[in-house]
Amino acid sequence: MRCAGCIAKLEQGLVRDHRIAAARVNFTEKRVHLSCAPDAETPDLIGAFTLLGFEAHPIGDANEGAEAEAATSRELLLAVGVSGFAMMNIMLLSVSVWSGATGATRDLFHWLSALIALPTVAYAGRPFFRSAWGALRHGQTNMDVPIAIGVLITTALSLYETATSGPHAYFDGVVMLIFFLLCGRWLDSVMRDRARGGVTALLRNMGAGAMVVEDGGASRWVEANALEPGMVMLVAAGERLAADGIVTAGASQIDLSLLTGESVPQRVGVDDRVHAGTLNLDAPVRVKITAAGADTAIADIARLMGEAAQGKSRYVRIADRAARLYAPAVHALALLAFAGWMVAGAGWHQSMLIAVAVLIITCPCALGLAVPAAQIVAAGALMRVGVLIKDGSALERLAEVDRALIDKTGTLTLGRPVATNLDDVEPTVRPLLLALAQASRHPLSAALTRDLTAMGVNAEPVDALSETPGFGMEATWHGRRVTLGRPDMPVGDNGLATQLAIDGDPVATIHFADQLRPDARATVDALRAEGIAPTILSGDRAEAVAPVARELGLTAQTGMSPQDKLAAIARQAGAGHRVLMIGDGLNDGPALAAGHASMAPGSASDAGKNAADCIFLGDHMMPVVQAVRMARRTQAIVRQNFCLAIGYNFIAVPLAFLGYVTPLVAAIAMSGSSLIVVGNALRLKRAIR
Repeated sequence: MRCAGCIAKLEQGLVRDHRIAAARVNFTEKRVHLSCAPDAETPDLIGAFTLLGFEAHPIGDANEGAEAEAATSRELLLAVGVSGFAMMNIMLLSVSVWSGATGATRDLFHWLSALIALPTVAYAGRPFFRSAWGALRHGQTNMDVPIAIGVLITTALSLYETATSGPHAYFDGVVMLIFFLLCGRWLDSVMRDRARGGVTALLRNMGAGAMVVEDGGASRWVEANALEPGMVMLVAAGERLAADGIVTAGASQIDLSLLTGESVPQRVGVDDRVHAGTLNLDAPVRVKITAAGADTAIADIARLMGEAAQGKSRYVRIADRAARLYAPAVHALALLAFAGWMVAGAGWHQSMLIAVAVLIITCPCALGLAVPAAQIVAAGALMRVGVLIKDGSALERLAEVDRALIDKTGTLTLGRPVATNLDDVEPTVRPLLLALAQASRHPLSAALTRDLTAMGVNAEPVDALSETPGFGMEATWHGRRVTLGRPDMPVGDNGLATQLAIDGDPVATIHFADQLRPDARATVDALRAEGIAPTILSGDRAEAVAPVARELGLTAQTGMSPQDKLAAIARQAGAGHRVLMIGDGLNDGPALAAGHASMAPGSASDAGKNAADCIFLGDHMMPVVQAVRMARRTQAIVRQNFCLAIGYNFIAVPLAFLGYVTPLVAAIAMSGSSLIVVGNALRLKRAIR
């Protein structure tokens, strides 16, 4: 599948088979989901794809499909390199011809160009030739058919001109066209790989397996894909769960940030429900499995991400929409020029020269560059202010947003606990705090270690250091028992505190908070100024979100599951709004994929960063606003580029059709139109503010 035309051809063509009731294409994952008659067999259905000119495999052949995609990306990248190297060398030879070389010298340069161009066309043009032949073989057409015809005709005519000592050859234009087309195809392949990588990164958080307890008390290790409901698994402290289930024995704290985004661990005990992918922090627990494999909550999130991306796969870029009509029209015009001049008595050679001039002068390089040139310059400018654009089409969607749904933990806040009262702790106690904290993996201990180290504190030597799951750290210091763990008394709604005690007597209670990003309020105000209404969309508890919402003057929806966030985006879209989703957690992955546009901080999870269109780096949020402004400016430049490219063709095509333009002039004019479009796009370098 190469373009919007492929999507339409599959979805409309497959249902002509009486066994197929409906077909839906996921362009990102290159998958087609079929609704079929109950007795339809998969091997037979593959024939319906073949008749449309497509090669298909059952989704069950996952490894084969992944290997084929990787091989395709490698082939495209090699072809880009070969065609780019050849294009530069042929252009150097062409400069000599354009400068006035004649006779044997010109013929020599043409033959050298042919020696470079012919193997390049044969090698780098394979993706287009294979695709075109596959379609024609089954009586179909696609976008690669006119491309292949144009490349072959122009190459053949150039070879004829070279063999007959003609004044002009067009190897430079052919190789340049192949190079630009391959660049676009390879970039599309890379973006699809990254989109699929988001789901892969999410599923990597599943536990590899579990220690299953048998009825007689014996235990054995079982791989995650072999776990079944009803089994009882023993989950040790520090281990990720490999399946969903209900706690039957023991109590512990579970890190649920994978599913809720909340940084505070949740206490679980007997009869509490737990989920695959979450981390058991404190003590071993026994869990009776209720769902495993594809039925777990994390697998459901992965499916939601795929479905959300599938919904967005129908988005067709401006250049694709134009090219669907543009390329067939151009080749029809070239054929008409050839036939018209033949009827007029010009002869096949002159008629062919005019037809080739029409093909070259109407080469869609300027049209093809209208969007990517602007996107590349904009992406480079945004990178300088800490915004990474993963997909150029994201800029088009980002320019259209009018609502922003923002996660709290790790997005509006920094996502890491910060000790708020270390300055009140006696300096003599701080080294002892560090000695205990640095030996623990608990999130609060890690935060305390980071903050004390930043203050220049050195750890105090201690003996007999140990950790008791569920209670904290313990050691001996100058013969006295010291502990670091949960306070004996409640410390507020968020419970973010740890207490140091010596011989059972508390000597310091350290409070923690998840601080707002430094410019969170300024960013919220700037979004409103851009006509974008922001709202907090969080999986955290209402009491944890309320202080942030009050400080920023925002409304908030709390306790949101991944499905709830998807529903919220769907409601906004149903009301005619275009949503910018900003989040960081694995639980935000489906929402990031479903938003009209999406952004994630650099500290986000792998799945979050893969699902997002853009990533902003550092502790500041203002790059979000800068990205929106740049996106809107980019769209203005894109519209200007289209006007320039179309205006050029309105002037150039009639001149070529009437025979006033030679192929050489056509090649120069085509290159000049591309340079004008690129020059206009370069103005975006100064647009960032």
